Amino acid sequence: MITIMRLLLVPAVVLAMLQARWDWAFAGFLVAGISDGIDGFIARRYRLFSRLGAYLDPMADKLLLVSVFVVMGFAGELPLWLVVTMVSRDGLIICAVLLSSVMAHPVEVKPLFVSKVNTAAQIALAALVLGELAFSVHLDPLRPALILLSGVLTVASAAAYLVAWLRHMSGYGEGSQTSNTKSGNSNTDT
Repeated sequence: MITIMRLLLVPAVVLAMLQARWDWAFAGFLVAGISDGIDGFIARRYRLFSRLGAYLDPMADKLLLVSVFVVMGFAGELPLWLVVTMVSRDGLIICAVLLSSVMAHPVEVKPLFVSKVNTAAQIALAALVLGELAFSVHLDPLRPALILLSGVLTVASAAAYLVAWLRHMSGYGEGSQTSNTKSGNSNTDT
């Protein structure tokens, strides 16, 4: 239920941003972040895990972040190169997972360390920009540093996932040949 509430917050935050109601957008972003922490705490503390929750939780986080970044990019608050890099990385990951499934060699997506650091930097950047706009303050040295850090980490994360995916997929052909050879040998032996 908490995750579904976070999903419902996404259009509210986006609408607030589009109407330049930065205070409401910042508050919604904060509520989403706090509820994500509470959700994770409850799941770990009481061992309340579900398969649906395992998919919905990261989806809610990613939907909020991507939406906020896209709107901030079009509002001129974030450079478009960063928004395009972030959205492209996520699109490539989704395409790789779908392609793996179509090829009957599904890949299990596990968050890599660089990806976790990347997400933390993106959340910090989004919160900083929303906070600056909500409270009419400018933290000039911090915003450019977080933009650069987010860009570098996004590219590093994309590269790390690409390498992991290529390793996974390259094992696909070898595994198929090995199992066919083994089954061929066992048929000849009988």
